[in-house]
Amino acid sequence: MENAHIVKSFDADLTRIENLILEMGGLVESQITGALEALLAGDEERALEIRAADKAIDALESKVDEQALSVLALRQPMATDLRSVVCALKVAGNLERTGDYAKNIAKRTVVLADVKLPGSAPKTLKRMGALVQQMVADVLNAYVAKDLAMADELILRDEEVDQIHNTLFRELLTYMLEEPRNITPCMHLLFIAKNLERMGDHVTAIAEQIHYVVTGAMPTDDRPKADQTSVMPL
Repeated sequence: MENAHIVKSFDADLTRIENLILEMGGLVESQITGALEALLAGDEERALEIRAADKAIDALESKVDEQALSVLALRQPMATDLRSVVCALKVAGNLERTGDYAKNIAKRTVVLADVKLPGSAPKTLKRMGALVQQMVADVLNAYVAKDLAMADELILRDEEVDQIHNTLFRELLTYMLEEPRNITPCMHLLFIAKNLERMGDHVTAIAEQIHYVVTGAMPTDDRPKADQTSVMPL
């Protein structure tokens, strides 16, 4: 009876932590969507709201840390249970960093508010942002369901984000070469695109943690990485 009580208490602890992570993830999704909408509309007020809202994500991460460390100290979990708690800590950390990237996009929106964004860059950024936002939503579902197949599929899906990033990088370089006045806005757009690409990396890191919880080992295959911007000739 005592063991059953301990198991139920531990399950309740994990459920509370998972609920905090889901709340974090919902806020991060909203931040990504809001940051891109503010950028494309040149909405400075919305951008400032996005920056301020990041504090709520940070506060939730702190709560996850506190509760997870409390579980480790009081329950002393082992095997799968231990992996679940460690995973929660890492998932929260990756979500917090993803929120930071959304905040960074909002910061640059203030600079770009009165600038006409060149060419098809707005359309490409919108597509890239929608893809990343959906990846965040899917990885949260995979986390709660401990869905190994979905987690592994998300690791592969990050390659599409990298490919869009490569395409946009080349496009923005072309705009800068064609017109010097494009250099400043395009540099900001390059950083925004990199923020979105890094969000995809953090989703992949969460998916790898899900794989670890379910199987007891990290994925053995090298993560596909199609981002070539660091080696592209300028």
